[in-house]
Amino acid sequence: MARDINKRLTQLSARRKGLDRIDKINEAQAFDELVRKGTIAERWEKRAASKPNTRYALGAMQAVDPDYTRISVETAGRVANQLEQGLIRKGTNVQFRLQGSVPLDIHIRGVSDVDLLTLTTDFFTYATYGARARTGGYVNPSSKSALTVLAELRARCEVVLAEAFPKAELDKTGGKAIAISGGSLARPVDVVPSHWFDTVDFQASGDEASRAVTILDKKVPTTLDNWPFLHIRNVDLVDSAVYGTLKKAIRLCKNVKADAKADGTDITLPSFDITSAMYHADRQALTGGRLFELAILAETQRHLDHLATNIDYAKTLKVPDGSRAIFNTDDKIKGLVALSIEVDDLLREVAKEQNGYLATLAEPALDVSRGVLKNLDASGL
Repeated sequence: MARDINKRLTQLSARRKGLDRIDKINEAQAFDELVRKGTIAERWEKRAASKPNTRYALGAMQAVDPDYTRISVETAGRVANQLEQGLIRKGTNVQFRLQGSVPLDIHIRGVSDVDLLTLTTDFFTYATYGARARTGGYVNPSSKSALTVLAELRARCEVVLAEAFPKAELDKTGGKAIAISGGSLARPVDVVPSHWFDTVDFQASGDEASRAVTILDKKVPTTLDNWPFLHIRNVDLVDSAVYGTLKKAIRLCKNVKADAKADGTDITLPSFDITSAMYHADRQALTGGRLFELAILAETQRHLDHLATNIDYAKTLKVPDGSRAIFNTDDKIKGLVALSIEVDDLLREVAKEQNGYLATLAEPALDVSRGVLKNLDASGL
């Protein structure tokens, strides 16, 4: 379908400045600050003035303004403080960690939900075949089940949040998280009741990145093991190795997905799996984006196209923590193909803006379009 790039530019700007979710903010000072900052053009909005597709591609790669991210983290900290005090009064001790796109700095919204892991320290599980377990390092295991503990923790969290933030909107319908927003909160926060799971690797190393967490899905109900800190560490390591270009590629894909949805194209590939897919992109090619920023778009398109046209290969790829295959459902495969098509279109349109000959073609070849962008100095755009 035809894509209105000017509409997408407007949506991109609003999303980055939080204006698309201003209804999530009720507190007057936070609301006024969003409106004020929303009138200030970001640097990317002044680039490539006569080339809207290029401007969109460059803007979609950039990190959200650090002030927005800081406020998100501070809001999560405020919720954590109230939860800790309230849960202690109810006899439950907890620790907190952030997971998801905000601590990785790959979120694409100025007003972004923050995932706050709320970990009971009164209960944990461990791999019985780990080094510490085999040498008697764990004593007096609890007789309770993880399902029971997490259901109790969730119920207590819901009560504490309602008491601490009476004017906020509390959504208790989610299977894995309690969503709280509005009232005096400057950002939405997703509270995820959980407990620690000491993996074999954690028992051997003591490295928290290797420690898993167990969360509750109350809709089933069941418990699920996740490795959020290993995911964060591995993505950070690769991104550092390629000079920050991996995260730019991830943000680009996530913004394209958001704007495609606004146009009626639902890309059924979750953000976590978009991150995981781009984690396997060609690292040497991504490194080229350090000097030639549009080379990031070229490699993103090439990689997604390769996956979408080689499904058997795509199905072999695992998420960065190694716990499962990325493309483990038919919906994710469909989402991959839809995202690839969207990025194909963006690549062609950007290449047309950079090359007069390609501008005369309705649908220039993808390899030729990539070639135009790989070594193009975008610093002056």
